[in-house]
Amino acid sequence: MSYADVEIKVVQWGEARGIVQNATAMSQAIKTLEETTELLAAINKKDIEETKDAIGDIVVTLIMVCAVLDLDLVQCLKGAYDEIKDRKGHLTKEGVFVKEV
Repeated sequence: MSYADVEIKVVQWGEARGIVQNATAMSQAIKTLEETTELLAAINKKDIEETKDAIGDIVVTLIMVCAVLDLDLVQCLKGAYDEIKDRKGHLTKEGVFVKEV
């Protein structure tokens, strides 16, 4: 199944539950933050199944934010890529990318 197919199913799921029609972008962003906290905990525990679950949950919440705001997640991603594609910098020993100014 393609990403687009899954995204449509997620939006339909959100509509069937009234999330798209009744949630706010802020409530969904807060849910994204909660799921991100779960991702951090899963990574810390080195639990790959919980990590995969948390990543999926984060993407679902981002799709819901986009649905509430009538945005296209792929276009948001493309915009971010266009911003970073030519960025130069280095990776620290801790694994953090530091961009050149």
